[in-house]
Amino acid sequence: MTEPTPISEEPNLTREFARALRPVRRPTTLIERSLLRTGVTVDRAHLAAYQRLCGWPVSDLVPPTYPHLLAFPLQTRLMAGPDFPLRLPGMLHVRNEVRVLAPLTAGQEWTLTAGTARLAPHPKGRTVEVWARLAIGDDTVWSETSTYLARSEHPEPPAAGVEAPERPPAGPTRATARWDLPADLGRRYAVLSGDVNPIHLHPWSAKAMGFRRTVAHGMWTSARTLAALGPRVQGVGTHTVWFRKPVLLPSTVDLCRDDGDDRILAALRSGVAGPGERSEHLVLRWTPQG
Repeated sequence: MTEPTPISEEPNLTREFARALRPVRRPTTLIERSLLRTGVTVDRAHLAAYQRLCGWPVSDLVPPTYPHLLAFPLQTRLMAGPDFPLRLPGMLHVRNEVRVLAPLTAGQEWTLTAGTARLAPHPKGRTVEVWARLAIGDDTVWSETSTYLARSEHPEPPAAGVEAPERPPAGPTRATARWDLPADLGRRYAVLSGDVNPIHLHPWSAKAMGFRRTVAHGMWTSARTLAALGPRVQGVGTHTVWFRKPVLLPSTVDLCRDDGDDRILAALRSGVAGPGERSEHLVLRWTPQG
């Protein structure tokens, strides 16, 4: 992979998504690229609005899921480019792993690097990994790897020797909370995050992408789930989320959890699943080591 390309300003997500909608002939392979921004800081008013919407306590302590919003504009610029092999609108977030290596606070100044990696076949299409890192000086304090799925009616068979993705652990089934998610949740989170993927904004645009109703952002569902696990998960640690089934809006979901000494497991489930459908929307595993 080449050295990161420095950029001086945060990309405008509305323009990047508009660029991604343009019809282009996309390549079949991925050229791994990365972007770098220095002097990245947190807007405290924006942080507080995010904390309220996702259920985190309002403070200068930055939740583990918040830096994704800082990295997403850089990641989107890479995915919206004509040399990116997958079509960004309609892609699904299927897995996310975040490592917090040191406490994150609103007064810090970071160097942010984001890039693309590992295009791979999937039973339902193709996946790509998009990563990000925050650093203070030479020390990485936070990192993320997201896996996105572009669905296809004619998926490629897996290549010989390619390692299969990690399977999620069995999610807990004991419900500890129930949340009623409103129809406008996707639009509200889109305002904060800048993620204006059409599947999140309106039923008609979601239907155009193959969904029956508007889809909640995976990063909202993971943030809300992690926030509900308490202050322990705000410290140094690693959490991995597997997004199993989209949360359609409006809907009611149950939070299930199982706490252990060395990990916390959580899941979001619907009360009733139809024939042949899973009720499990996500599984989240948090461990205290970085």
